[in-house]
Amino acid sequence: MELKILSWNIWIDGHFEDIKAFLASADADIIGLQEVKDDDPERDVIGFLSGLGYAHVFAPAKKSWGGHVYRDGPAVFSRLPVLKSETHLLSERDERAAARADIQAGKRVLHVFSTHLVHTHQKESEVQAAQAEKLLSLLPAADTILMGDFNATPESGTIRRMKETLTDADAQDLPTWSVYPEGCSTCLPQRVDTKLDYIFTTPDLKTRSFRVEESKGSDHLPVSVMVEA
Repeated sequence: MELKILSWNIWIDGHFEDIKAFLASADADIIGLQEVKDDDPERDVIGFLSGLGYAHVFAPAKKSWGGHVYRDGPAVFSRLPVLKSETHLLSERDERAAARADIQAGKRVLHVFSTHLVHTHQKESEVQAAQAEKLLSLLPAADTILMGDFNATPESGTIRRMKETLTDADAQDLPTWSVYPEGCSTCLPQRVDTKLDYIFTTPDLKTRSFRVEESKGSDHLPVSVMVEA
């Protein structure tokens, strides 16, 4: 069987009507989202996707920026049966998390992770590197999909380390950020010219048709790929 996998950082300040419209039309079998909140009734993406028939695993963490403290995190949503779920804190400092769902896909069980590493303004970071190492230690050696906002560019140490073990579904390093300058008040990005979002798989999984999708809902663009399960 072939599955559509979608990953998207939907942004704390995302435009929720646009986010809902895209997710409803995306027709993805498995979705990894980042910056999900479960305490904001105006941006209840968990409730919205549950209404579309998706089961979910949510891994919140406390983060602060701009004088505000947020409780948000990555989540995995699946139209296929979730057999087991786990959440993992990747670091005590600059809290970041990963959500894991073991999903029955035909005769195969896929181990699907959604994560969001610390934002470093595209600079090398010991904390981000430690989060990446923790993440790698959690991954099964086969039948695994890891996706999310890694806040790291393709040439960074973090992404080079990921590629030592995993296959990047995007061979072209297509940019995914930033749709809005407000996506980073320090960087003030003026165009979509930076790749921060990835879908990785273990080498045993075959992928095709990687795409950077279009939406104005978030400062990040969604990414998708077809996976043979």
